[in-house]
Amino acid sequence: MRDRWQRHHWPIGLVSALVCLGPGVAISPATAADAYVSTRGAADGVSWSEDLSRVDSDDVNVRHSHDGLRLRDPDTRTASARSGRGYGSQVLAPRTLDRPVNRVRAELMARLPSGARVTVEVRGGSADGSWTEWREVAATAVALPRTVSTVQARVTLTDESGGARVSGLRLTADRGPEPRAAAGAGAAAVSARVFATREGLVGGTTANGHVIQPNDHFVALPSRRGLSPNGGGQYSVQVCGPARCETAPVWDVGPWNTRDDHWNPSSLRESFPDLPQGKPEAQAAHENGYNGGLDGSGRRVTNPAGIDLADGTFADIGLTDNGWVTVTYLWTGGQSGTPSPTPPGSAHSGNSPGARIHDESADTVTPFHCHTIQPSGSHTVRPSRVVRAAANGAAPGRGASRRPASCR
Repeated sequence: MRDRWQRHHWPIGLVSALVCLGPGVAISPATAADAYVSTRGAADGVSWSEDLSRVDSDDVNVRHSHDGLRLRDPDTRTASARSGRGYGSQVLAPRTLDRPVNRVRAELMARLPSGARVTVEVRGGSADGSWTEWREVAATAVALPRTVSTVQARVTLTDESGGARVSGLRLTADRGPEPRAAAGAGAAAVSARVFATREGLVGGTTANGHVIQPNDHFVALPSRRGLSPNGGGQYSVQVCGPARCETAPVWDVGPWNTRDDHWNPSSLRESFPDLPQGKPEAQAAHENGYNGGLDGSGRRVTNPAGIDLADGTFADIGLTDNGWVTVTYLWTGGQSGTPSPTPPGSAHSGNSPGARIHDESADTVTPFHCHTIQPSGSHTVRPSRVVRAAANGAAPGRGASRRPASCR
């Protein structure tokens, strides 16, 4: 098909999320090989053009040339999701604004050969250092979960041919009706019992560009909404196994799915909104035949995994084989989402600066909600909290760890 340009203008509206461009500016050439996508900005908004030429250490397999942002190597794929070839991502610099905002629009210019896709995601940051989750930019202006002072964008290319080019991205942010009040500082983080598998894949590259090391410490979750930039820990989980708990950053996407933010309420879930909060699609497919027993890409699901654990994390929480763990999604509560420094005397190993094993002498009690899903599909939610418990009979303060009291 001969390359050609198309303009698409979408009306401005509101949805309870954080973006403004299409089921993910997700531009893919449904009707043409190339596309020009834009949304009209409000007259009272603040607009800026992103600098796509600055490629640095938290970007994955992209480079910038005279005709725009492109993949560096079309054969690159991510580790946990076992995705197809042609993956790259650029995390753009945060933009601190001179006014509070709670809506974002985008205007993207891209040349897309047949089969290629470009996704733009944005998130909002507050003065306390906390971030909203990433959201794909939709066809209309979308309300952020809360009013913020900083906006950051991420551009992802999926292109086996290597011919896609992104030549421009312009964002407009403004302030609309105030969103519902955000969770307070003491609000509970969401917790769920999910099946964990060992990621392994040493030497592979994660979705945020981290090269997997022996005895590494991080996790993979099946949605990019909670993916931290390379080396960062804004989105971290506490995962509790048979022996102890560890806090580790989310550095990869998978297993099975890439659009299954199962920790979010069904009404806000990116995909599979008919599943209860806390139940991964792969678990429903494996146990209940959901979606014909297939994952979101049409593959037969052979285990119910909702989280992948790097080798060091897998071993340190006491797993010797794939199994059930309790996962607390720390950014969902009234927390900053940034892991605290490793406390003195706590066990810590591996290569991830955000990962740590909890020592009871340094821990605090944290409330959260337990989402328990039985194989039959029944779903219960119970308030709980992290309590102190010695691991393997260790005395308090020596090898002790935090463990949820009610999510067992």
